[in-house]
Amino acid sequence: LVGVYTNRHGERWELQLKGSGKTPYSRNGDGRAVLRSSVREFLCSEAMHYLGIPTSRAASLVVSDDDVWRDQFYNGNVKKERGAIVLRLAKSWFRIGSLEILAHSGELDLQRRLTDFIIQEHFPSIAMNNSNRYLDFFSIVVSETANLIALWMSVGFAHGVCNTDNFSLLSITIDYGPFGFLDSYNPNFVPNTSDDERRYKIGNQANVGLFNLSKLLQALKPLLDPRQKQLASQILEGYGERYYIRFTELFKTKLGLLGENENDNYLIAFLLKVSLLC
Repeated sequence: LVGVYTNRHGERWELQLKGSGKTPYSRNGDGRAVLRSSVREFLCSEAMHYLGIPTSRAASLVVSDDDVWRDQFYNGNVKKERGAIVLRLAKSWFRIGSLEILAHSGELDLQRRLTDFIIQEHFPSIAMNNSNRYLDFFSIVVSETANLIALWMSVGFAHGVCNTDNFSLLSITIDYGPFGFLDSYNPNFVPNTSDDERRYKIGNQANVGLFNLSKLLQALKPLLDPRQKQLASQILEGYGERYYIRFTELFKTKLGLLGENENDNYLIAFLLKVSLLC
Protein backbone atom coordinates (compact mmCIF):
# COMPACT_ATOMS: atom_id res chain seq x y z
CA LEU A 1 0.00 0.00 0.00
CA VAL A 2 1.64 3.23 -1.13
CA GLY A 3 -0.93 5.81 -0.08
CA VAL A 4 -4.46 7.18 -0.22
CA TYR A 5 -5.69 9.44 -3.02
CA THR A 6 -8.84 11.57 -3.06
CA ASN A 7 -9.92 12.50 -6.59
CA ARG A 8 -11.78 15.60 -7.78
CA HIS A 9 -15.11 13.88 -7.08
CA GLY A 10 -14.19 13.41 -3.44
CA GLU A 11 -13.75 9.65 -3.86
CA ARG A 12 -11.10 8.08 -1.63
CA TRP A 13 -8.91 5.40 -3.19
CA GLU A 14 -6.17 3.31 -1.62
CA LEU A 15 -3.25 2.83 -4.04
CA GLN A 16 -1.44 -0.48 -4.04
CA LEU A 17 1.44 -1.88 -6.08
CA LYS A 18 1.40 -5.48 -7.23
CA GLY A 19 4.70 -6.98 -8.29
CA SER A 20 7.02 -4.35 -6.80
CA GLY A 21 9.05 -6.77 -4.68
CA LYS A 22 9.19 -8.39 -1.28
CA THR A 23 7.30 -7.08 1.72
CA PRO A 24 7.16 -8.41 5.31
CA TYR A 25 4.16 -10.48 4.13
CA SER A 26 5.77 -12.13 1.10
CA ARG A 27 6.60 -15.34 3.01
CA ASN A 28 8.79 -17.37 0.64
CA GLY A 29 7.66 -15.55 -2.50
CA ASP A 30 9.69 -13.06 -4.49
CA GLY A 31 7.00 -10.35 -4.47
CA ARG A 32 7.18 -10.07 -8.24
CA ALA A 33 4.54 -10.35 -10.95
CA VAL A 34 4.92 -11.34 -14.60
CA LEU A 35 3.73 -9.25 -17.52
CA ARG A 36 1.27 -11.95 -18.59
CA SER A 37 -0.71 -11.95 -15.33
CA SER A 38 -0.39 -8.18 -14.90
CA VAL A 39 -2.04 -7.49 -18.27
CA ARG A 40 -4.80 -9.94 -17.40
CA GLU A 41 -5.50 -8.19 -14.08
CA PHE A 42 -5.49 -4.76 -15.71
CA LEU A 43 -7.93 -5.75 -18.44
CA CYS A 44 -10.23 -7.88 -16.31
CA SER A 45 -10.61 -5.43 -13.44
CA GLU A 46 -11.57 -2.69 -15.89
CA ALA A 47 -13.95 -5.02 -17.72
CA MET A 48 -15.61 -6.00 -14.45
CA HIS A 49 -16.04 -2.33 -13.53
CA TYR A 50 -17.83 -1.59 -16.78
CA LEU A 51 -19.96 -4.71 -16.34
CA GLY A 52 -21.23 -3.07 -13.16
CA ILE A 53 -19.54 -5.49 -10.76
CA PRO A 54 -17.84 -4.06 -7.64
CA THR A 55 -14.10 -4.37 -8.19
CA SER A 56 -10.68 -2.91 -7.67
CA ARG A 57 -9.45 -0.81 -10.60
CA ALA A 58 -6.16 -0.62 -12.50
CA ALA A 59 -4.50 2.78 -12.88
CA SER A 60 -1.27 1.89 -14.69
CA LEU A 61 1.02 -0.92 -15.72
CA VAL A 62 4.77 -0.68 -16.21
CA VAL A 63 7.13 -3.32 -17.52
CA SER A 64 10.07 -4.20 -15.30
CA ASP A 65 13.62 -5.00 -16.36
CA ASP A 66 13.68 -7.87 -13.88
CA ASP A 67 13.46 -11.48 -15.00
CA VAL A 68 10.86 -13.46 -13.08
CA TRP A 69 10.85 -17.26 -12.95
CA ARG A 70 7.44 -18.90 -12.96
CA ASP A 71 5.94 -22.38 -13.32
CA GLN A 72 2.85 -21.24 -15.25
CA PHE A 73 1.05 -24.60 -15.31
CA TYR A 74 2.49 -26.02 -12.06
CA ASN A 75 4.01 -28.94 -13.96
CA GLY A 76 7.64 -28.39 -13.02
CA ASN A 77 8.43 -26.48 -16.21
CA VAL A 78 9.85 -23.21 -14.82
CA LYS A 79 10.42 -20.47 -17.38
CA LYS A 80 11.86 -16.97 -17.37
CA GLU A 81 9.26 -14.25 -17.96
CA ARG A 82 9.24 -10.48 -18.14
CA GLY A 83 8.28 -8.77 -14.90
CA ALA A 84 5.70 -5.99 -14.52
CA ILE A 85 4.12 -3.81 -11.84
CA VAL A 86 0.44 -2.83 -11.66
CA LEU A 87 -0.76 0.21 -9.75
CA ARG A 88 -4.23 -0.81 -8.61
CA LEU A 89 -6.88 1.03 -6.64
CA ALA A 90 -9.69 0.10 -4.27
CA LYS A 91 -11.80 1.87 -1.67
CA SER A 92 -10.16 -0.52 0.79
CA TRP A 93 -7.86 -3.54 0.65
CA PHE A 94 -9.00 -4.98 3.99
CA ARG A 95 -10.08 -8.59 3.69
CA ILE A 96 -11.78 -11.18 5.88
CA GLY A 97 -8.29 -12.52 6.51
CA SER A 98 -7.24 -9.14 7.93
CA LEU A 99 -9.48 -9.77 10.95
CA GLU A 100 -9.13 -13.54 10.97
CA ILE A 101 -5.36 -13.43 11.51
CA LEU A 102 -5.70 -11.07 14.50
CA ALA A 103 -8.35 -13.25 16.14
CA HIS A 104 -6.25 -16.35 15.51
CA SER A 105 -3.20 -14.78 17.18
CA GLY A 106 -5.24 -13.46 20.11
CA GLU A 107 -4.60 -9.77 19.34
CA LEU A 108 -8.12 -8.81 20.37
CA ASP A 109 -7.42 -5.18 21.27
CA LEU A 110 -5.84 -4.58 17.86
CA GLN A 111 -8.68 -6.49 16.21
CA ARG A 112 -11.27 -4.27 17.91
CA ARG A 113 -9.38 -1.11 16.92
CA LEU A 114 -9.04 -2.29 13.32
CA THR A 115 -12.71 -3.29 13.06
CA ASP A 116 -13.76 0.09 14.46
CA PHE A 117 -11.48 1.81 11.94
CA ILE A 118 -12.97 -0.16 9.04
CA ILE A 119 -16.52 0.62 10.16
CA GLN A 120 -15.78 4.32 10.69
CA GLU A 121 -14.02 4.70 7.33
CA HIS A 122 -16.15 2.51 5.07
CA PHE A 123 -19.55 1.85 6.68
CA PRO A 124 -21.05 5.33 7.26
CA SER A 125 -24.53 3.90 7.89
CA ILE A 126 -23.26 2.38 11.17
CA ALA A 127 -22.95 4.74 14.14
CA MET A 128 -19.78 4.24 16.16
CA ASN A 129 -21.69 4.63 19.44
CA ASN A 130 -24.03 1.81 18.44
CA SER A 131 -23.50 -1.19 20.72
CA ASN A 132 -24.58 -3.44 17.83
CA ARG A 133 -22.08 -1.98 15.38
CA TYR A 134 -20.16 -5.24 14.91
CA LEU A 135 -23.40 -7.13 14.34
CA ASP A 136 -24.58 -4.54 11.80
CA PHE A 137 -21.18 -4.66 10.12
CA PHE A 138 -21.38 -8.44 9.81
CA SER A 139 -24.92 -8.24 8.44
CA ILE A 140 -23.86 -5.87 5.66
CA VAL A 141 -20.84 -7.97 4.72
CA VAL A 142 -23.00 -11.12 4.52
CA SER A 143 -25.58 -9.42 2.29
CA GLU A 144 -23.07 -7.74 0.01
CA THR A 145 -20.94 -10.89 -0.34
CA ALA A 146 -24.02 -12.79 -1.49
CA ASN A 147 -24.71 -9.99 -3.97
CA LEU A 148 -21.13 -10.00 -5.29
CA ILE A 149 -20.99 -13.75 -5.92
CA ALA A 150 -24.40 -13.66 -7.62
CA LEU A 151 -23.00 -10.93 -9.90
CA TRP A 152 -19.97 -13.10 -10.64
CA MET A 153 -22.25 -15.96 -11.62
CA SER A 154 -24.38 -13.70 -13.82
CA VAL A 155 -21.39 -13.04 -16.10
CA GLY A 156 -19.77 -16.48 -15.77
CA PHE A 157 -16.78 -15.23 -13.75
CA ALA A 158 -14.71 -17.71 -11.74
CA HIS A 159 -12.28 -16.05 -9.34
CA GLY A 160 -10.04 -19.08 -8.98
CA VAL A 161 -8.72 -18.53 -5.42
CA CYS A 162 -11.63 -17.75 -3.08
CA ASN A 163 -9.86 -17.95 0.27
CA THR A 164 -10.45 -15.51 3.14
CA ASP A 165 -7.41 -13.46 2.11
CA ASN A 166 -9.00 -12.80 -1.28
CA PHE A 167 -12.46 -11.84 0.00
CA SER A 168 -12.88 -8.10 0.53
CA LEU A 169 -14.68 -6.77 3.61
CA LEU A 170 -16.18 -4.18 1.28
CA SER A 171 -17.43 -7.00 -0.98
CA ILE A 172 -15.52 -5.98 -4.08
CA THR A 173 -13.61 -8.23 -6.48
CA ILE A 174 -9.90 -8.16 -5.59
CA ASP A 175 -6.70 -10.06 -6.31
CA TYR A 176 -7.15 -11.24 -9.87
CA GLY A 177 -5.01 -14.33 -10.22
CA PRO A 178 -5.97 -17.53 -12.07
CA PHE A 179 -9.47 -16.26 -12.86
CA GLY A 180 -11.49 -17.24 -15.92
CA PHE A 181 -14.79 -16.72 -17.71
CA LEU A 182 -17.10 -19.46 -18.91
CA ASP A 183 -17.29 -19.98 -22.67
CA SER A 184 -20.26 -22.27 -22.11
CA TYR A 185 -22.03 -23.14 -18.88
CA ASN A 186 -20.17 -25.72 -16.82
CA PRO A 187 -20.58 -25.68 -13.02
CA ASN A 188 -17.36 -27.70 -12.69
CA PHE A 189 -15.22 -25.10 -14.49
CA VAL A 190 -11.92 -24.49 -12.63
CA PRO A 191 -9.60 -21.76 -14.00
CA ASN A 192 -6.86 -22.51 -11.45
CA THR A 193 -4.64 -25.34 -12.67
CA SER A 194 -3.25 -25.85 -9.15
CA ASP A 195 -6.73 -26.47 -7.68
CA ASP A 196 -6.58 -30.26 -7.89
CA GLU A 197 -9.48 -30.70 -5.45
CA ARG A 198 -11.68 -28.32 -7.51
CA ARG A 199 -12.52 -26.43 -4.33
CA TYR A 200 -12.93 -23.14 -6.19
CA LYS A 201 -14.87 -24.39 -9.20
CA ILE A 202 -17.41 -21.84 -10.39
CA GLY A 203 -20.37 -23.88 -9.15
CA ASN A 204 -18.95 -23.87 -5.62
CA GLN A 205 -18.29 -20.14 -5.29
CA ALA A 206 -21.48 -19.45 -3.32
CA ASN A 207 -20.64 -22.24 -0.87
CA VAL A 208 -17.09 -20.97 -0.45
CA GLY A 209 -18.54 -17.52 0.23
CA LEU A 210 -20.55 -19.03 3.07
CA PHE A 211 -17.45 -20.77 4.42
CA ASN A 212 -15.47 -17.52 4.39
CA LEU A 213 -18.29 -15.63 6.11
CA SER A 214 -18.38 -18.31 8.80
CA LYS A 215 -14.67 -17.64 9.35
CA LEU A 216 -15.45 -13.92 9.66
CA LEU A 217 -18.12 -14.67 12.25
CA GLN A 218 -15.68 -16.83 14.17
CA ALA A 219 -13.19 -13.94 14.15
CA LEU A 220 -15.81 -11.44 15.34
CA LYS A 221 -17.22 -13.58 18.14
CA PRO A 222 -14.82 -12.23 20.82
CA LEU A 223 -16.33 -8.78 20.11
CA LEU A 224 -19.94 -9.96 20.47
CA ASP A 225 -22.07 -10.68 23.53
CA PRO A 226 -24.12 -13.92 23.73
CA ARG A 227 -27.27 -12.31 22.27
CA GLN A 228 -25.32 -10.80 19.38
CA LYS A 229 -23.61 -14.11 18.67
CA GLN A 230 -27.00 -15.78 18.34
CA LEU A 231 -28.29 -13.05 16.03
CA ALA A 232 -25.11 -13.20 13.94
CA SER A 233 -25.59 -16.95 13.47
CA GLN A 234 -29.13 -16.28 12.25
CA ILE A 235 -27.82 -13.66 9.82
CA LEU A 236 -25.32 -16.17 8.45
CA GLU A 237 -28.10 -18.73 8.03
CA GLY A 238 -29.91 -16.23 5.80
CA TYR A 239 -26.95 -15.97 3.40
CA GLY A 240 -28.19 -18.77 1.13
CA GLU A 241 -31.62 -17.20 0.69
CA ARG A 242 -30.10 -13.79 0.01
CA TYR A 243 -27.79 -15.27 -2.62
CA TYR A 244 -30.60 -17.23 -4.27
CA ILE A 245 -32.89 -14.18 -4.44
CA ARG A 246 -30.18 -12.02 -6.00
CA PHE A 247 -29.10 -14.77 -8.41
CA THR A 248 -32.71 -15.16 -9.57
CA GLU A 249 -33.16 -11.39 -9.97
CA LEU A 250 -30.07 -11.13 -12.15
CA PHE A 251 -30.99 -14.03 -14.42
CA LYS A 252 -34.59 -12.83 -14.77
CA THR A 253 -33.21 -9.48 -15.91
CA LYS A 254 -30.94 -11.22 -18.43
CA LEU A 255 -33.94 -13.11 -19.79
CA GLY A 256 -36.25 -10.09 -19.79
CA LEU A 257 -38.71 -11.71 -17.40
CA LEU A 258 -41.15 -9.31 -15.77
CA GLY A 259 -43.11 -9.73 -12.55
CA GLU A 260 -43.25 -12.93 -10.53
CA ASN A 261 -44.01 -16.37 -11.90
CA GLU A 262 -43.60 -19.69 -10.09
CA ASN A 263 -42.02 -21.16 -13.23
CA ASP A 264 -39.25 -18.54 -13.48
CA ASN A 265 -36.77 -20.54 -11.44
CA TYR A 266 -37.54 -23.68 -13.43
CA LEU A 267 -36.92 -21.81 -16.70
CA ILE A 268 -33.56 -20.45 -15.47
CA ALA A 269 -32.43 -23.91 -14.34
CA PHE A 270 -33.66 -25.48 -17.61
CA LEU A 271 -31.79 -22.98 -19.79
CA LEU A 272 -28.57 -23.46 -17.81
CA LYS A 273 -28.92 -27.21 -18.24
CA VAL A 274 -29.50 -26.77 -21.98
CA SER A 275 -26.34 -24.66 -22.15
CA LEU A 276 -24.42 -27.39 -20.33
CA LEU A 277 -25.61 -30.02 -22.83
CA CYS A 278 -24.64 -27.82 -25.76
